[in-house]
Amino acid sequence: MNKITAEHLQRGAIVYVRQSSMWQVANNLESQRLQYALAQTARELSFQSVEIIDEDLGRSASGSTQRPGFERLINSVCAGSVGAVFSIEASRLARNGRDWHNLIELCGLVGTLIIDSEGVYDPRSSNDRLLLGLKGTMSDFELTLFRQRSMEAIRQKAKRGELRFCLPIGLCWTDDGKIELDPDRRVQGAIRQVFDKFVELGSVRQVLMWLADANLSAPRVKGNKNWGPQREVVWRRPAYATVLAIIRNPLYSGAYVYGRSESRTRIVDGKAHKTSGHKKARDQWTALIQDHHPGYLSWEEYERNQRVLAENTHMKKTIGRKAGRGGRSLLTGLLRCARCGRMLHVMYRKQYGRYECRNANRAFAAPRCIAFGSKKPDQTVAAEIVRVVQPHGVEVALAAAERATEVQHEQRAAIELELEQARYEARLAARRYEAIDPDNRLVAGELESRWNAALERVDEVELRIRVLVQNIMEQPEIEPERFLELADDLEAVWNASSSDMQLKQRIVRLLINEIVVDIDEEAAEIVMVIHWHGGRHSQIRIQRPRPGEHSGATSVDAVEVVRRMAGTWPDKEIAATLNRLGLKTGAGNTWMESRVYSLRKRLRLVGYDASRPDSSVVTLNQAAERLGVGPWVVRRLIQQGLVKATQVVRSAPWQVQVASLDTEQARRGALAITSRRHRPASGTHDDRTLTLPGT
Repeated sequence: MNKITAEHLQRGAIVYVRQSSMWQVANNLESQRLQYALAQTARELSFQSVEIIDEDLGRSASGSTQRPGFERLINSVCAGSVGAVFSIEASRLARNGRDWHNLIELCGLVGTLIIDSEGVYDPRSSNDRLLLGLKGTMSDFELTLFRQRSMEAIRQKAKRGELRFCLPIGLCWTDDGKIELDPDRRVQGAIRQVFDKFVELGSVRQVLMWLADANLSAPRVKGNKNWGPQREVVWRRPAYATVLAIIRNPLYSGAYVYGRSESRTRIVDGKAHKTSGHKKARDQWTALIQDHHPGYLSWEEYERNQRVLAENTHMKKTIGRKAGRGGRSLLTGLLRCARCGRMLHVMYRKQYGRYECRNANRAFAAPRCIAFGSKKPDQTVAAEIVRVVQPHGVEVALAAAERATEVQHEQRAAIELELEQARYEARLAARRYEAIDPDNRLVAGELESRWNAALERVDEVELRIRVLVQNIMEQPEIEPERFLELADDLEAVWNASSSDMQLKQRIVRLLINEIVVDIDEEAAEIVMVIHWHGGRHSQIRIQRPRPGEHSGATSVDAVEVVRRMAGTWPDKEIAATLNRLGLKTGAGNTWMESRVYSLRKRLRLVGYDASRPDSSVVTLNQAAERLGVGPWVVRRLIQQGLVKATQVVRSAPWQVQVASLDTEQARRGALAITSRRHRPASGTHDDRTLTLPGT
């Protein structure tokens, strides 16, 4: 101890306390006492100022974890205010060569001693420096050796499927080291319900929304341990992360898996930073043993769920297809460009969408491969789907009727299991209350309040069951005959405005793997090769719209009417004729004089010249004035063939020939029609007339 000088005593001492893990902090209490006792040892060596640094309790000294206490120790040594550093052993200070040799170098520069249970070391002395170096090297080697042995033992045990670790909710360890389903039937039902709903709805968020609408809870293990059937399960409102974790975990498929993630170390500002939770590819997992234990689904079903999750993910990869997520376009995420192999995007413009291959343009500023409207391709593929599915419509309809009934029973069964558990908790609370001494009011009052809370919980769940039963009774009874009628007219059901687009997209994806699409420029056709599930392929060709053919174009019938009436009738009369015929503009509006004028100008048709009328024909009203009768009389004469008149199109104004109006035949016909209209009443006695006596 003669290495301790007055200068060292004047500076003071630092006692560095550290343990590698929180488990050691909680259980290795004797090691803590020995380290804290070094403060008394320092005072016995005449150090007046003794500081204890224990911020690193529960932190490893391997170099991959931040140690604020060690950094404070280094700063104090560099400041020259530390005469000696006390540690129970050298490994407490550092377990890696970089930190250890850095500490020795700094202590040697400022003359700080290092003291442990073996003795006092002066880093300025070559012998002590050599001894400290050997201690650090041996400590580093020992840690590496322990880690290698431990990791290899863990890997070997995991490959045999015998390594125990925290299991997800719904699975638990038995006393003999086997994995089994949770004995709680309510927990089993909740897990199975998540998987069934995911298969039915195809989306984690849709499953979450269904659980929320049904007011169902999700199980969780209280704390972070799930080693056996005795762990405590709590029920909480389901969260998105909870549902996603259940769908992603392969342990539910009966497979034993270990080592799906890894830790990585990187250098930041000259220091090692270790992060964990990085996912590894399946072929890099430490252990994968299928059919290891009972599961909630098969391995094939698990892989199918993972494919659906990958397709649901936005912004992952541009070359993979995406699952149906709604929208106005039926084939979103199914079309693949035949020229570059990338998936097509859908761009919405007004009412309809437009499919475009634009990934190469985004990545390399290359020209866009192909682009076309979505209306005709969607309609054509939908007709193909209906043609394929129609023969099986009866079977699908019956299955849908059965499934609709099953959903109601599943929801009621889940709430009944919750009621059973609530009643058990109420009975348990009652037994605890009855077992306590009534005079002990401090405890009895608390147990009584817990019993009342359990009873209120029972009443709440019973009310939910009554409401559910009432809703089921109020719903119209599901008639299989009604489903069969719909199956016979599947096309009408598919094209109905009430049909959900997301449901139709999911139906398409159940039948079609993908569609490779190209454009035949010479034939002006869209070529679509449909790859059906099961290995079959079919090709369809769709004629591309010609210039001017679009959803907002004026109908051919309206254009033909304008062509035939232009120059003969004013635009106002043409608009009235189009409206009488029930024809609309391309935008679905009625016709006005200005709209007829715009269409006529676009078609380059001449307008009506009022300054140069045709004297050989007159309108219906002009003809009536000429004969001195009403327009209806002239219309009757035209029907009888006594007056010659023509119409450009049906419902157009009449063009009456003037020569046929000046004939004797026309005048007599008009007189006969008007005389029949105004014929005087006959003198025949009316039976309804009251005749008085004497009159």
